[in-house]
Amino acid sequence: MSRTIPLLLALLAVLAVPVLLRPKGQDIGGGKMRTVVVISPHNESIRSEFGRAFEAWYLANHSERVHVDWRTPGGTSEIGRYVDAEYVGAFEHYWRDTLHRPWSGAIETSFQNRKVIPGKDGASDTPEQQARRAFLDSTVSCKLDLFFGGGAYDFQQAAGKGQLVDCGFLRNHREMFGDQPGQIPKMVGGEPYWDPQGRWIGTAISAFGICYNTDVLQRLGVPHPERWMDLGSPQYAHEIALANPTQSSSVNKAFEMLIQQAMQERVAGFNKSAGRDASPEEEQTAVRAGWSDAMRLLMRIGANARYFTDSSGKIALDVAAGEAAAGMTIDFYGRFESEAVREADGRSRLQYVNAAGGTSVGVDPIGLFRGAPNEEVAKEFIAFVMSAEGQKLWNWKVGAPGGPSHYALRRLPVLPALYAPELRAWRTDPEVNPYEMARTFTYHDAWTGALFRQIAFVFRVMCVDPHEELQQSWDALRAAQFPAGAMQVFEDVSAVDYAAATGSVRDVLNGDKIREVQLARELADRFRAQYLRAREMARAGR
Repeated sequence: MSRTIPLLLALLAVLAVPVLLRPKGQDIGGGKMRTVVVISPHNESIRSEFGRAFEAWYLANHSERVHVDWRTPGGTSEIGRYVDAEYVGAFEHYWRDTLHRPWSGAIETSFQNRKVIPGKDGASDTPEQQARRAFLDSTVSCKLDLFFGGGAYDFQQAAGKGQLVDCGFLRNHREMFGDQPGQIPKMVGGEPYWDPQGRWIGTAISAFGICYNTDVLQRLGVPHPERWMDLGSPQYAHEIALANPTQSSSVNKAFEMLIQQAMQERVAGFNKSAGRDASPEEEQTAVRAGWSDAMRLLMRIGANARYFTDSSGKIALDVAAGEAAAGMTIDFYGRFESEAVREADGRSRLQYVNAAGGTSVGVDPIGLFRGAPNEEVAKEFIAFVMSAEGQKLWNWKVGAPGGPSHYALRRLPVLPALYAPELRAWRTDPEVNPYEMARTFTYHDAWTGALFRQIAFVFRVMCVDPHEELQQSWDALRAAQFPAGAMQVFEDVSAVDYAAATGSVRDVLNGDKIREVQLARELADRFRAQYLRAREMARAGR
C-alpha cells in the first residue's frame, strides 16, 4: 500500500495542475469566459497568432477575457458543405416547429437559393418564395459566428445564400473604403475586395503561383518554372503536386487564373494581328479559343501530376519535402513553407514565384453568420482583424513591434497604409506590393466568373478520374517524341469546350445530383478511351 501512495499523489497532481493553472475567471466548462466561434481554412499558425492576439486585445480593451473557438473541417469546399448542412437542419426545425409549416424537398432547395426572389408584398408568394423570405427575415443559426479565410467567391456564394449578414463594420467605417489614396478599393484588377452590403470584407491579399524545390530541380536538370505553361512541360513528368479542385477552392482559383491568362493571350494576339481592339463578337471567339488552349495545358499539367491531394496546403509541404519538384499554390502557402524550411544560413530549398502574367490579386475575407450566437464578440473580432494591430500580423516580422509572436505568416495585409516606405523594415516581404502587382493582370469576371464549379468539374473528369490512363498515354507520347496524330487525339477537348462549359455542363451542375454523377461518368469514360487510343497510336508511331 505504501508503494502506491506516491503514484496516487502523482496522478492527483497531474489531474489538478490544469485546473489550478487555468486562466482566472474561466471555469472548467468555460462558462465565465466569452467565446467567439470561427470556422476557417486558415492554417494552425494563422489561427494561433490571431487567436492569441485577439484574446489579448479584447482583454486590454474590455477588461474581460475571451476565447477563440476555431473550427477547421477542411478547405473552403468542405466548410461550404458543412455550413449548408447546418443551416438546412436549423431552418427545417424553425420552419416545422416555429412556423408550423410542412417541410419538403422544394423548401429545402429554395430557402438558400438566391434566384428565388420573394414578391413585394408576399401575398401571392409561392411556398418557395415564402421560405426564402422567412429565412432572410430570421435569425436561424448554424451555431457559428464567423467565416474567416477563403476566396471572395466562397464568400459571395455564402452571402448570396443569405448565410452571411451585414456586420456593420463597413457602415461604421466608411472612411476606410473607397477609391481615394489610403482607402481599400472596392475592386482591384477586376477582383472584388469588399461587399457593398457589408456582408464580407477582405482582410488579406493573395496571389497564385508556383512553388518549387531547388534541390529536386537541380537533380532533374530542369530550370525553375515561372509561368503556368512551364508546368505542362514533359520535363516535369510525375513531378507536379496538385490538389483536386473539387475539394480545394484555392487550387481551382489557380486553374481559373491559368484559363484567364490563356484567354487574354488570345485576345491580345487578335488585337495585335488586326491592329485594333476586337469587337465583342471577335473577343468572344478569342475567349472560346483561349478556353480550349487552357484545357489542353491543364491536361498536360494533370498528366505530369504525381497525385491529387484533398488539401491545397499539402502541396507546398510535399514540394519542400522533395516528394514533387513543383506545384500550383496560393502565395502564402509557398512563402510560409519557404520560411519554415529556411536554413541557418538563410537558404531555403523551397521557393515561390507568382505565375508571370497569370495571376490577379484577390482577398481572403471575413464575414458574420446569420444568427451568430456570440454576435457582439464576433463584431469585435472583425474590428480587430481590420485594425492596424490585426493587419500587422499578416506580414510583420516575428518580434517586430505589433508583429506575430512565433510565426512569420508571410501574408499580405489589405490595409494600403501598411505598404508605406517607412514600414518596409518591419515587413517579411518588403518588396511585394499587391496593389502594384494588380496592374499587370486584369481579371475578367464575365469570361469565367460564373464557371467556377464547371472548371473543377471539367478538370476532375478530364484529369482526376482517368488519371491512370492519362499518365499512361502521356508516358507513351513522351517516349515516342509526340507524334502528331497521337497528340491530336490526346488533346481533343471538344467534349468540354467553352460552349459545353457554359451550356450543357452548367445546366447539369445546376440540376439534380444524379444527372451530375451520370455526366461525370460519361465524360471520364470518354477521356479514358481517348487516352488509351492516343497511347496505342503513340506506341505505333502514328
